[in-house]
Amino acid sequence: MQQPAPITDASVLSGIVEAVRDGDERVLRRLLARLAEQATVADVYALRDALAPHPGPGVGREGARQ
Repeated sequence: MQQPAPITDASVLSGIVEAVRDGDERVLRRLLARLAEQATVADVYALRDALAPHPGPGVGREGARQ
C-alpha cells in the first residue's frame, strides 16, 4: 500500500497567512522559499483556502489591489 504524500508543516502555511495579513514581505519571502522546497499540491489548495476569506491589506471587495 502506498503512503500518502506528506503535507508541509502547518506552521509554514499559517506563517504565510499571517505574513500576508501583516504585509511582512521579508518573512513572506522566506516562508514561500521553505514552502517551495517541501510543498505538495494539497498544500497549495490549503493555502488558497486559508487566504480566501481574508483579503490582505489594501485589497478591495473585488480582490484588486487599490
